[in-house]
Amino acid sequence: MKQIIVSSIAIFVLSMLLGFVVHGWLLQGDYDSSGLMRSPEGQEAKFGFMLLAHALIAVGFTLIYRKGREDKPWLGQGLRFGLLWALASVAPLYLIYHAVMPFELSLTCKQIVYDCIAIMLAGAAVSFLNQK
Repeated sequence: MKQIIVSSIAIFVLSMLLGFVVHGWLLQGDYDSSGLMRSPEGQEAKFGFMLLAHALIAVGFTLIYRKGREDKPWLGQGLRFGLLWALASVAPLYLIYHAVMPFELSLTCKQIVYDCIAIMLAGAAVSFLNQK
């Protein structure tokens, strides 16, 4: 149980950090020019939802990884887990957003690529933290 808690906390912090790098730094200009995002004040007012979302990601990421982990080298296993998570969630989510919201295809592609890389890094981290 201790390993699950430590892993969930670490993945929460990493998820928040990677989310900021991808969405608050790398894609900020794209978001600003789209005119579709909340103002900084509006985002701050909803920050509790951001914390809850990243907490859910961290716990789910940890528990699902632990359920399927194998007795193999942690790095390859973690990167594969991150890639599979990205194929099942990240890429489809942004493609759906592109279909129903007026996001440019270039933004959608950047979101997919950057978040897939971030999720693969998180996969490596969760694997490292949850070695058998």
